[in-house]
Amino acid sequence: MSVSLRPLAARFFRAPTPVIAERLLGCLLIHDSPEGRTVGRIVETEAYLAQGDGASHSANGLTARCASMFLAPGHAYVYLIYGVHLCFNVVTGGSGVGEAVLIRALEPLEGLELMRARRGGLTGHSLTNGPGKCAQAMGLELAHDGRGLGEGSLRLAARARGWSPGRMVATRRVGISKSTELPLRFLDEDSSWVSRPRSVRESGSAPR
Repeated sequence: MSVSLRPLAARFFRAPTPVIAERLLGCLLIHDSPEGRTVGRIVETEAYLAQGDGASHSANGLTARCASMFLAPGHAYVYLIYGVHLCFNVVTGGSGVGEAVLIRALEPLEGLELMRARRGGLTGHSLTNGPGKCAQAMGLELAHDGRGLGEGSLRLAARARGWSPGRMVATRRVGISKSTELPLRFLDEDSSWVSRPRSVRESGSAPR
């Protein structure tokens, strides 16, 4: 499948992090690796804030681990969890602020066979319906941490012209133990590629 890859305009990041997290739904993540190109449409995100967010890596200020989170908007923040899985984030909030958006799920658009090979031959929605799965399928590495996402082999692209979003909703974040009440998870509820559907106790509309 061939898709149009229009770079994100600089004004895309001139908004609060939760708004950017919603705006990223439908945008494309592209990685041109030595093995080939993979492209995924973003269908689920989580925002992490600098203030009032105990789950954010920046809650205790600038550290060696989260240094890339304090870069200018539009950079990659990639980190390792459980010593095994990588998580890919888009830095937001302004230089020195310490905010980012975690990419939780992708809908594969290009390079499906390469994604499957990287994921050990898996098929179906389990290919990219989680942050660690996305990073593995896209061939991301710790070396991508701190890279700009406007150009180069790893980059973001705008929503395709004519693409119609599904039902955008905001819910509580998942897989964390702090600040669990904050409605900072955003997903395309009509997508079958999200990491988990919205529970019956969760509600809300995504900010526009």
